Amino acid sequence: MTNGIGVSFLKDTHRCVDVPLVSTGQTEHASQPALLALGLQKRFGEKVAVAGVDLRVERGSFFGLVGPNGAGKTTTLRMITCLLRPDAGTVEVDGLDVWSDTTAAKSRFGVLPDDLRLFERLTGREFLTYVGLLRRLPPDVAKRRCDELLGVLGLGASSGELVADYSQGMRKKVGLGAALLHVPAVLFLDEPFESVDPISARVIQDVLSHYRANGGTVIFSSHVMETVERLCDYVAIVHDGLVVATGPTDVVRNGRSLEQTFIEAVGATATGVEHLDWLRGDVVMGEPVRA
Repeated sequence: MTNGIGVSFLKDTHRCVDVPLVSTGQTEHASQPALLALGLQKRFGEKVAVAGVDLRVERGSFFGLVGPNGAGKTTTLRMITCLLRPDAGTVEVDGLDVWSDTTAAKSRFGVLPDDLRLFERLTGREFLTYVGLLRRLPPDVAKRRCDELLGVLGLGASSGELVADYSQGMRKKVGLGAALLHVPAVLFLDEPFESVDPISARVIQDVLSHYRANGGTVIFSSHVMETVERLCDYVAIVHDGLVVATGPTDVVRNGRSLEQTFIEAVGATATGVEHLDWLRGDVVMGEPVRA
């Protein structure tokens, strides 16, 4: 299905319209990882959100970041994508330090945050066009790419509607389109499949697979283990602000399901559901309420 995706501009993920690549040899550039994060730390008051995360993601990878709620996944992605300054640590995306060379680094990645803020009073087409022009795309290029993305993402018929009236799935798709317009080398997505119906999820997966097949690198967080296991060739499990397991997905799984590996890695214990003896479906109306 991905072979029929009509977004031809995604075939060149090593060319940037905004800021050209630093002048390095092609061999040297190709040997650099898509992402290198070392010693990332972030504290909010007494709460340690990220305690020293190290991540290395090779070019062309489909990399999944998984962990329980509050593990530090979103905070880590925000620090990597310049949305939150770390207390300690360094981040390089496509060979560029995101904090010392921020403008150039931002030109090399696209991001779809979990709490994406959109311009509610613009239509879907106006929003994408606006993002394209902010990215310094020539108007004719921005229009062509917007047309292609709106069609592929199933938003063509609703492109004239206000973003404020879009469903959650439609907002995810138009946000993904905005992240792809400038043909980034690396794409970061925080929970891209949350609150998305199966058809929209399939469309998003097809677009990401097409992008990756043409040289892009995808890094995304998710709670859906089946999706991560099916799509990702590399995975990292985060718990209590640290990476507790990482590597090729099949190696990390070690013959088990990713869900089982995840549960064991984070030290999940029994739920204690047996204590909810009052939670029954056979209670007869009028029976005394149990303690």
